[in-house]
Order: sequence, then structure tokens, then C-alpha cells
Amino acid sequence: MENAALLKAIIANAIDGIITIDNRGCIESINPSGCKLFQYTPEEVIGKNVSMLMPPPDKEQHDEYLARYQRTGQPHIIGVGREVKGLRKDGSIFPFRLGVSDVAYSGRNIYTGFIHDLSREKEAEEQLKQYAAHLEEQVAERTQSLQRLVQALELAKEEVSESLEKEKELGILKSRFVSMASHEFRTPLSAVQLSASLIEKYALSYGNPNISKHVGKIKNAVGNLTAILNDFLSLEKLEAGKVEPAFSSFDLVKLAEEITEEMQLLAKQNQNIIYQHTGTQHMVRLDQNLLKNCVVNLIGNAIKYSGENTFIEFNTEISEQGCQVTIKDNGIGIPEADQKHLFEAFFRAHNTGNIPGTGLGLNIVARYADLMHGQVSFKSEVNQGTLFTISLPIL
Repeated sequence: MENAALLKAIIANAIDGIITIDNRGCIESINPSGCKLFQYTPEEVIGKNVSMLMPPPDKEQHDEYLARYQRTGQPHIIGVGREVKGLRKDGSIFPFRLGVSDVAYSGRNIYTGFIHDLSREKEAEEQLKQYAAHLEEQVAERTQSLQRLVQALELAKEEVSESLEKEKELGILKSRFVSMASHEFRTPLSAVQLSASLIEKYALSYGNPNISKHVGKIKNAVGNLTAILNDFLSLEKLEAGKVEPAFSSFDLVKLAEEITEEMQLLAKQNQNIIYQHTGTQHMVRLDQNLLKNCVVNLIGNAIKYSGENTFIEFNTEISEQGCQVTIKDNGIGIPEADQKHLFEAFFRAHNTGNIPGTGLGLNIVARYADLMHGQVSFKSEVNQGTLFTISLPIL
């Protein structure tokens, strides 16, 4: 008797709904949580067919199961954790997870259904989807704004390049643009990136691939915008004479290995960066930050303009003649007609298509190499790949 009283108390106080039915589908009992979920009193449902609590098509499927059971006498495969719909007394429909157990009781079989309401989980999932979509719209709007600003800057450059006075006006305009871009874009871009990461974290429990897919799109868009902004900020500092090389001694191989590890994380599927050093000497005296920016830019281009399942060769060499850094890919290559303009600011080869870029990266690389008293050269052939070489003296 004590065990029966304990079981009855557990069922009465359970958070989830619990319903028992006989082999005809008639409800024999329902606990208080079940009554609250379906908005019925026990007297309104006991003795009634359980299908009264189901909307179509679950109702018809349940009736077919009972009919099949009565014809064949074969028990139904018990479902665990199935998501189904429930029909409340007021006609509203709600989602719940259903677990069913077939229990032998007093010489007969009864079925016990355990009902866990999923309404809050589904509402939260829908809110996450809407939030992700809203963030995508914000990124798209800011992308368009930045593109308009870039176009305006290019037009302004063409108009004011006719005279020294107009060149001065262009410098003022560019300074205003950089100041505005730093304030107006860096803060919201950081907020969008953080929000996207939080959405990805909170959405892990739902295992919804669509949420991960859209969060990935947001992160990629933010990354592209950040790269564009960094290119403009670097160019402005160079043209304003604010970049001064800081020479120091450092281990070139260690730096190259760190860069290889970082850039491999950004590589495409099955795209591998292979690093190799030639020579026994590892130490050089250069500006470590400027050199790293040059190498990261060139490897980034190799990743961007090469396909999946490819190799990117990254080599360093120290000899009596100086230091050489080479990056070789087998990507789309550079058309011969475009090669003479390759290091010009805002220039992009005609075969880049929809691949994102500002046309500033190689101009910045060449100017950084010049600040370290070096130079950049290249060899390229369309659809065969490109080899970039940075040649630097050892001071």
C-alpha cells in the first residue's frame, strides 16, 4: 500500500503530463500536469478515446494503429522521444515529446504516455532564427554602406588628382573617411561578430544545421568587411607617412611556423600550406610586424585564388645574399596584360570575378617591403598559378 501511495504521489506531482490508456485507446487516467497541458479536467477525458487530444494527421495515424493492433494482435513498436502535436480544449495546437511504455497490469496491457511540452523550446528556436536573419540584414546593410563609401572615395580620387591642391583635398577626404570608418564600422562589426558567436553557442543544443549555416555566413561577411577596413587603414597610414620600420633581431623560422599554423585555420577544405626553410641560419634583423603582414597577405591571396584540395608552398631562405620568402600556389594566375598594374592601389586582375578584395593588398606588401629596403617580384601564368618572392637584405 505504501508503494502504491508513493507511486500515486509521484505521478500527481510530476512536471510532465502522464496519461494511461487501455488497448482500445480509451483514457483511464491523466495526472494534473496532463490536465493543465490539454486544458481538460479528468472527468472530461477519462473514458474518451485519446485521439481527442490529437490534431490531424496524428489522430488518424493513432486510430489506424489501434485497428491494426485489434486485427493482428501484434503489439506496436514503442516510440521513445517522438515529437508530435497536441490539441488543447480551446483548439490550439502545441508541440510535445512523447514517450510510450507498454505495461502489463492486472492481467492486461495498458499504455502509459509521458508528455514533455516543447512550446518554450520551439519558441526559443524560432527567436534564434529570426535574430540570425536580422543580423544578416544588418551585415548586408553595412556592406552596402561601405561599398558606397569606397565608390565615393574612388570617384573623389579621380576628381582631385588634377592638381596639387586637389591632391591635398583628397588627403583630407581620405583622413575623414578613415576616421569615420574606424568609429562607425569597427564597433558595430565587433558587436555583430560577438552576437553571431553567442547565437552559435546557444544554438548548439538544438543541432539545427540551418542556424549554423547562417551564423557562418554572418561571420564570413564580417571577416570580409574587417579585411577591407584594415586595408584602407593600412593604406592611409602609409600615405600619411605614419609607418616607420622597427628593426629587431628575431627567429625567422619560428615566425614562419606561427604564420603557417594561423593561416591553415583559414584554408579551404583539403587546402594545405607546406612550409620549408633553407639554410642553417634562422636569425634575421627586420621589422617583424611588417614582414608578417606581407606574408599573411600573400598566403591569404593564395588561399583565396586557389581551389580546394590544393597545396600552397611557403619557403624561407637565409644566405649571404640576404633573406628570401616565397609563396607559390597553383590557382587562377594573373593575366599577362594585368601584370604590369598588379602593385597599383585599387587594381584587381580581370579574372578575379566575384572573389572579394579591395585591390590594395599587393600595393601595401610592396610598400612594406620597400620600407625594409627590399622588393617584391612575381611569376604567374593563367590557370597555372603564381609565385611571389620577397627579397630582403640582412642588416
